[in-house]
This record gives sequence, structure tokens and C-alpha cells, in this order.
Amino acid sequence: MPDRPPNVLMFVIDSLRADHSSVYGYHRRTTPHAEVLASKGVVFKNHNSAYIPTTPAYTSVLTGRDVMAHQKVGLDPKGPIPEEIRMLPEVLKDAGYASICIGFGDFYRGFDRYMDYDAGWYAWEDRPGRKAENMNEKAIPALEELVAGNSPWLLFLRHMDPHAPYVPPPPFDTMFYGKDPADPNIPDTMAGVRDFPNFRDFHLSWMPPGVRDAQHPISQYDGAVAYMDTCIQRIINRLEELGQTENTLIVWTSDHGETLDEHGCYFDHHGLYEPTLRVPLILSHPGKLPQGKVVDAVTLHQDLMPTVLEHVGLKKAIKPLGMEGQSVLPLISGEVPALRSEFYITECTWMRKRGWKTPEWKFFEAMEPDFHGKPPVELYNLKTDPLELTNLADKEPGVVKYLKERMEAWIAQRLKETGKVDPITLHELGLGKHIGSIAVAKNLQAR
Repeated sequence: MPDRPPNVLMFVIDSLRADHSSVYGYHRRTTPHAEVLASKGVVFKNHNSAYIPTTPAYTSVLTGRDVMAHQKVGLDPKGPIPEEIRMLPEVLKDAGYASICIGFGDFYRGFDRYMDYDAGWYAWEDRPGRKAENMNEKAIPALEELVAGNSPWLLFLRHMDPHAPYVPPPPFDTMFYGKDPADPNIPDTMAGVRDFPNFRDFHLSWMPPGVRDAQHPISQYDGAVAYMDTCIQRIINRLEELGQTENTLIVWTSDHGETLDEHGCYFDHHGLYEPTLRVPLILSHPGKLPQGKVVDAVTLHQDLMPTVLEHVGLKKAIKPLGMEGQSVLPLISGEVPALRSEFYITECTWMRKRGWKTPEWKFFEAMEPDFHGKPPVELYNLKTDPLELTNLADKEPGVVKYLKERMEAWIAQRLKETGKVDPITLHELGLGKHIGSIAVAKNLQAR
């Protein structure tokens, strides 16, 4: 009798940037359990979330399609995902899989069941936030239920701990910071937050009163990641106790990263800079994937669905689906050195921008005025300026012209291939976007 197809356990964590994960070399031990997972699997050093924010990112993960195909470019989608685009749980269901999704409603079609949990919009006075423990209360029984069934399964989990507000429980709230963040004798590095009215009320509502040190919320982000990493290990431990480790593919990634104090985009996931685009990706399946391997090649979210399908034995299903994503398994085996070297990037949350990224350069342009007052065109040399501190757009007009032409040619080709409109042109954001305090949001929801 042939072996049952592998199960799939997907941790697609909201707002987890790669470079604040110790598995990627961060100096704080934020993800020690993920380090163990990585030692037993494959780490992808250059995995990217090309389409910011949440909605387009998860749509690409679950469809294998690019933003021109699925048309979900903004946080607020204009309509459902097109019916002709098949989603990962739908394809797996046809192959006999059971599935549960925790942390989303049924916008992402095809799961047998959708479950919610308290992912917490906590104000300072509401702390601590136990988001990951709340997830475990739902995820572990769901895992046990799936294992008890007679089918292979997909369990898809959206953890929210690295998403603002960052209010981890003890001891994680003081793990990386032991000072008084409101001490009047320390330098005030929070002026940028207080001076930006669009986000000020929200951010200050979950930070300690009088906070002056931007390192405090950064430490809380790191503490939230470490707390989540610990709680996720409970799920992985339970998987092992249930005897499922050897027949389960584990995927660990993020929908997008998070900007902390960089580029004036405080404690949120906008801006087409590396902290937002570069996210972790770990694949682990003992005995089926190499252990401790590192892949340098560029990968994208749209590569995950074809990868999962090939890994579970459904390679023949990939081509008819017409996915733009490509399986990363040939990268792991060394069959191919790369899947791509350059790609299109977009954001459509608070700012509407699009651009083109190569191994050396990143170009992007604003499609309407930037509410941070940033220049309409930005160009960075990622080799000499990895922190993207020096905008070279004025000094390198030839590079800007070349990359913009590459981007526009790709857009034109994709519009011709899909017969659809460029989805980012259907949105208009303006300069008036404002996030109220958590207390205001709660009051509005209670009406």
C-alpha cells in the first residue's frame, strides 16, 4: 500500500521580518525554536513579499499567482478572488485532503473549516497580549482533530504577534529591555511618532505613557516574536507527540515584514524597503528534505503553492493551474541555480507605489503624493547601501530609466497575458488616512 500523502502545516505569520529573526542572524535570540526547525530543514535567505500588504501577500501564497492575475493589490480587496483561480486548499481537497484555517474568514476559499481566535488589539492598559497562547487554544485541538481523521490534512495558521500592537506577556516584555523608556534623561527618539498625526494616536495608545526611547517598542516587537516562537513550539511538539512529524511538511514564513524605526515609517508595514519586503521562509520535512541547507536564490510568495503541490505528489496538477509561481524544490536539489533574478513590487496600504527589484538595484515610484513627504522616485543600490539610506534617483537617471522600462514592459506583457487591468490603478488612497487609538476603535466596534 502506498504511503499516505504528506500533511502540510503552514505558519504564515503576520508582520515578521527576516532580519529580526535569529534564524537569519539577528543578534537577539528571538527565534531559537525556529533555529531548530531550520537545522532540520531548508532556509531561504532571499524570500520576498513582493506585494504589500496582507491581502495581496496571502492571496499569492494561496493561489501561486502574481498580483496581475489575482488582482488583489490593496488591503481592502475590490471583490472576491476570481473563481477561475484555484486555491491551494481547493486543489488539496480534490486530492483527498481535509483542511482548517485559523485566523482568517472565508475570503480565501476552499478550507473545510474556518476558525477565529483573539489576536488582540490591546491598548497599554489591556496588556499583556497573549495572542499566540490564544492561537494554541484553537490550533492544538484542530491539529488533534485532523490527525484523528483518515485523510491527509492542511492546517493553515495566521499568527499575529509581530503585528502592532506589540504587547507581549512577561517575561518577554522585559527580555530585551530593562530601562525606564520614559526616563527624561535618555535621548528622545520618539519625536517622529508623535509628529505624525496619521498614526500617532494608535501607536501611543499601546506604548507606555511618556515613552521617549524608540528602542522600547522595538524590544517589544522582538519580545513578541520570541513569545510566539515559544508558543509555536508547543504546536510542533504536539505534532511530534501525535507521531506526525515524519509525514508532515512544515512551512514557516510571513505575509510581509515590518518597518520599526527605519525610513520614517514607524511600527507598520508600509514602504517598499527591505524590512517590509524580505521575510523568512523555512521548509522542513525530515527524511524528505535536506537538513541544514541554505538557499540563496530569490523566491517569492507565489512559489509556495506549486512547491507544496509538488512536494505532496501533485506535480501534474501544477501546469493546468497556470501559476506564475514556480516550485522551489529544484533549487533545493540543485537542479537549477535560480528561478528569477528580478521582479515587480507594489504597495497599496497607506501609499500607492510600484517598482522593480534586481540583485543590485531597487527602483520604485509613487503613483500619488506620499503622505510621509518622500520623493516621487526612489532608487537604491542594494549592494553598496543595503539599508537604503541614499536615494540615487537624481544621480543615476540612466538606471532609473532602465529599471522603469523593465517594469513597464513587464506590466504591459502581463496585462496582455491576463486580459485584465492593472489593479493598482483602480485604487486611490489620498493623504488623509488616519488610524485612531485602540480605545476609539473598540468604541466604534461596540456601537
